[in-house]
Amino acid sequence: MTFQDNAVKAYLKNVYFITGTPCGGKTTISRELAQRHSFVVYDVDAQFPKHRQLSSPEFQPFMNRQFRDADEFFGRTVREYKQWLLGSTREQLDFVILDLIRLSQNRTVLCDCHLTMEEASRLTEPWRIVFLLRDPRNLADDYCNRPDHEDFRNFVYSASNPAKAKDLYSETLKSINLERIAAIKSSPYFWLERDGSSTVEETVQKVEQHFSWNKKLGGELHD
Repeated sequence: MTFQDNAVKAYLKNVYFITGTPCGGKTTISRELAQRHSFVVYDVDAQFPKHRQLSSPEFQPFMNRQFRDADEFFGRTVREYKQWLLGSTREQLDFVILDLIRLSQNRTVLCDCHLTMEEASRLTEPWRIVFLLRDPRNLADDYCNRPDHEDFRNFVYSASNPAKAKDLYSETLKSINLERIAAIKSSPYFWLERDGSSTVEETVQKVEQHFSWNKKLGGELHD
């Protein structure tokens, strides 16, 4: 069954999307905004295990791909890793949309996710989405050193060659996001780029202004 974009947007009218690149600040900003405004956070990555249980190898082959260990997982080319990552994200989106429709019927939901501009245009209006960006080169250490990514860090270091595994991860993210960032920056969408001077307070204030909200905050950015 195919739903027209206007029908999907109508059912997601209470959803605001915090999207962008890895380590752009999505998780921190989503959680802080939700706390300050009493909204619900929906973390797409956290929902993946549940969605994989609901999925079918016939209809969601990327989500159901099994790997023996870290050596097999990271023993792929950048092209193969990229294809699997994008395919899994695309397949999961159907489950995400259904969850968001259910959760947002009578309350505001902040969706912490990874959306392309094409997907964003299908799901929402520009004033209900923000792209948080970070230079995608050499992200492996930043990603692995986060406390909430301890499982992934342990998985990386279980590989026979952790340095090679991290290089593959970094190169794949760079391949996916470099052109995407350039396209977002030249689009009508609202975006913010994280750098060494970025603070949670400044970022939250700018996002609140974009969403026509306000309040102040301090701290460090993650994701």
